[in-house]
Amino acid sequence: MKKVLLSLFAIIAITVPATAATTYNPAARVQEIGEKLLTKNGISATNVKFMVVSDTPNNLEFVSTKVVNVSSAELAFAGNDNETAAVVATELGHIICGHGSQAKVVSLLTSAAATDTNLAANQTVNTFASNYKTTKQDKEADLVAVNLMVNAEYNPLALIVVLTKQTGTYWDTIIGRPANAEKALNVYDYIAYVYPAKLKEGYGCNEYRTFLEYAQNIVSQRNEYKKLVNKHNKTYKKAQKNTANSITKFKTRGGISGWDAVYGLLNTTTP
Repeated sequence: MKKVLLSLFAIIAITVPATAATTYNPAARVQEIGEKLLTKNGISATNVKFMVVSDTPNNLEFVSTKVVNVSSAELAFAGNDNETAAVVATELGHIICGHGSQAKVVSLLTSAAATDTNLAANQTVNTFASNYKTTKQDKEADLVAVNLMVNAEYNPLALIVVLTKQTGTYWDTIIGRPANAEKALNVYDYIAYVYPAKLKEGYGCNEYRTFLEYAQNIVSQRNEYKKLVNKHNKTYKKAQKNTANSITKFKTRGGISGWDAVYGLLNTTTP
């Protein structure tokens, strides 16, 4: 009987810690991963704080607060450090591209145009404001995130996994398309063009395998037309240059994007 009890205690002692070890808490990893993403890319992480928020993350005031807000809803799809890095890197991507300050610049110019009787000026500002697209910004931030992740030695394919783990639209379900398929394919194509070795490494989960079937079908169809391939390569060659420039300029300005600089200038000159 004693031997049986001792055996049971031994089993419990072994299995309980193992079970606990499999529980992953992405929120607890955000600060360390965020700092690594910055420092490995040569960006100072001094006084930068990463905070998990329950609502939509607002990083409009990063320049003054040095706080990076990360969505708990997005982190819910992160099951390991690679996927947590994908969520954090995307927010950093928006900050590095200056999307928050871009919105503020649009707001300032729109307000100024509202009192301007010059029709041409109003039309120019309205055109600029109408081109302020969330999807376009998300795609840009995602590609910056890929660069940040690769330089920090995280698997960039995790970003595809986080995107496709999310709930798709009703139409996605009907046609059998992964959630966020357009954004995920944008990430996939960029990695294939800039970091082909990372694509070969793969990512071991069902979400990625499902997405890969979808992506390979599209790539196969595209490869049948030389003009599409040339256009594709031109697009991602330009994206490679632009994302690298965004990171470099953000770094050399000491954590300030070009849009941050423009907003700072306009904010001091606009009455």
